[in-house]
Amino acid sequence: MEDLKRKIEEYTVQFDEIALNLEDAQSLQDLRNQYLGRKKGYVTLLLEGLKNFPPEQKREAGQMINDFKNHIQDRLQSLKDKLTATPAPASEEKMDLTLPGRRLYWGSHHPLLRFNQKVICIFLNMGFSVESGPEVETDYYNFEALNFSAHHPSRDEGDTFYINDDLLLRTHTSPVQIRVMEKRKPPIQVINPGKVFRRGHPDSSHLPILFQVEGLVVDHGITFSHLKGTLECFLKALYKDKIKIRWRPSYFPFTEPSAAVDIGCHVCAGEDKNCSVCGGTGWVEIFGAGMVDPQVFKNVNIDPEKFSGFAFGMAVDRTAMLYYQIPDLRLFYENDLRFIRQFQ
Repeated sequence: MEDLKRKIEEYTVQFDEIALNLEDAQSLQDLRNQYLGRKKGYVTLLLEGLKNFPPEQKREAGQMINDFKNHIQDRLQSLKDKLTATPAPASEEKMDLTLPGRRLYWGSHHPLLRFNQKVICIFLNMGFSVESGPEVETDYYNFEALNFSAHHPSRDEGDTFYINDDLLLRTHTSPVQIRVMEKRKPPIQVINPGKVFRRGHPDSSHLPILFQVEGLVVDHGITFSHLKGTLECFLKALYKDKIKIRWRPSYFPFTEPSAAVDIGCHVCAGEDKNCSVCGGTGWVEIFGAGMVDPQVFKNVNIDPEKFSGFAFGMAVDRTAMLYYQIPDLRLFYENDLRFIRQFQ
């Protein structure tokens, strides 16, 4: 059997070397006779040699020879098609050497992916690690473990993509935080980037599919000041200190107290009352954040009397829109090369 394998390998290498230098139909016919000739062709000789194999090896040997034969036949047909192909007629138009050349564009990452990597790198430099989780989640991880009540609006089918009564496309990456706290005990310092899905009418600042980055810090003595310092440090690193930041009270089921973090609109700078990004207010919400609710800690068997923590979430798409001063979020997804090539 080893001798057969060696012969087939030698014949294959020899065939490929000859095929590279074929220039006419006669050379192709000679090559066909050499390998597929009825009397002395290599394939014919190999098939005749099957009678010398023991019965238990004939099936395997025959399959090897058939595979070799099919390879030769396919290559010969390909070479024949190549030799008989009719060359395309040359263009009669004269080339104008005064015209500018056609620019060749190099491929590059999509601007959203580039921005997402920038965000992740900043958090990595701040000591965070990256965790991921499934995009199809259970009701428990997406809602119940995060302290969402049974009648919370986000559980409505009008706001969420349900697969069945218990499975849905995740509406945020917060379920990853629950999974991390179930498997690990404090200290915890992680971010959870990924895609999330929410039903709704697309407009200049909302889409049913978006990228999100959420973060979680849990340890002894974590306070709201740590949250404030972390997010302001991130925003100043991202925008190179050229940014206005505003904190205001908010509500989230899984944090208490909670806050919304706004930055000054980079598209209109607060000067356009009809701005589609900030609605004329001059401010755009970037983060939802707050201290982890004690009930969430209890759901994952972490003692809220001993540990505290904060969590935050950011829509990468909307932040990228502000960062690049893009007036409409939908431009990122229209695959217009005139738009995408501006970020190469």
